[in-house]
Amino acid sequence: MPEYATVSCPEGDQPDRRFERIIGKSAALESVLDQVEQVASTDSTVLIEGETGTGKELVAHAIRNASQRCGRAFIKLNCAAIPLDLLESELFGHEKGAFTGAIAQKIGRFEMADKGTLFLDEVADIPPALQPKLLRVLQEQEFERLGSGRTHKVDVRLVAATNRDLMKMVARGQFRSDLYYRLNVFPILLPALRERREDIPALVTHFVKMFSRRMGKRVDSIPPETMAAFQWYSWPGNIRELQNLVERAVILSRDGVLPNPLQKRPTRPIILSSNAQSSPLSMSWEHSDRALILETLEQAGWIVGGPRGAALKLGLKRTTLLAKMRRLGISRPIHQEETNVLALAPAGIRGEDPLSPLAFPKF
Repeated sequence: MPEYATVSCPEGDQPDRRFERIIGKSAALESVLDQVEQVASTDSTVLIEGETGTGKELVAHAIRNASQRCGRAFIKLNCAAIPLDLLESELFGHEKGAFTGAIAQKIGRFEMADKGTLFLDEVADIPPALQPKLLRVLQEQEFERLGSGRTHKVDVRLVAATNRDLMKMVARGQFRSDLYYRLNVFPILLPALRERREDIPALVTHFVKMFSRRMGKRVDSIPPETMAAFQWYSWPGNIRELQNLVERAVILSRDGVLPNPLQKRPTRPIILSSNAQSSPLSMSWEHSDRALILETLEQAGWIVGGPRGAALKLGLKRTTLLAKMRRLGISRPIHQEETNVLALAPAGIRGEDPLSPLAFPKF
């Protein structure tokens, strides 16, 4: 059963960690939560960075809930979801008649978040023309509504998030350097799900409970091979992709058993790790499939079958994995000592035969 806590407002010097719906105990996640605890009690601006689907909004909620502003307004805005010509009005508000269609006064998000917390998601999508106005309100805590000369003072704690590299955008002239430095007071980098695989069983169990309760279905068994498949998939969409696949699996479940939704994946590239050498967008499905099998075989010590074998980690039958290896031309690399043996061996078992005992992985 996953352990997670509902965040409540701090009471005095209560030391207990309280993070809403954040599940896991991996070292990578613990490092993030330590940073959240350090910065939450301040009013400093926080920049949450990470791939899409890593839980940036949950971390923003955790910062607010562990702060002295808990219980006050938490206003959020996805900057990428608002048309560029309306984003300024969404942030700062407007007066009646300020522009065509402004039939009434509108309160902006900064004004709504006064004395509370404003979460700006996808902050990299704020257009250059609007960036100086955002910088001003962050520095001076004041702004004017569109169509008004009156200055409004606010007390807002800003938490921003992005899945893009703002430093590279600054270098390309797409993002103001002074605004970047103002946002980057306290950066928090969220790990990708593939960097915290030990948290996957708890996340899967949590989502199975959530969706089975929501759908009125009974799912009380997750086969080991299904869980292994979840743990060893690369999750390019991170926790959001995991949640969606668990939902699909619950829909397809029968007799209380969760099926493996990863057995038939669409033909698209897989991101293997954060330090992958080649761009996943340029990899064919066959190449990425081969790379994933190779990576898993290396992690399993080139053992194919059994409880510690690569087949179980990939959620495949041993015979299926062997067939894939033959089709993709995968064989165990030959080390120096094995090369010395091969030099004395008959030609029939030298490297030309991919199924030879010395070229093939352990079983």
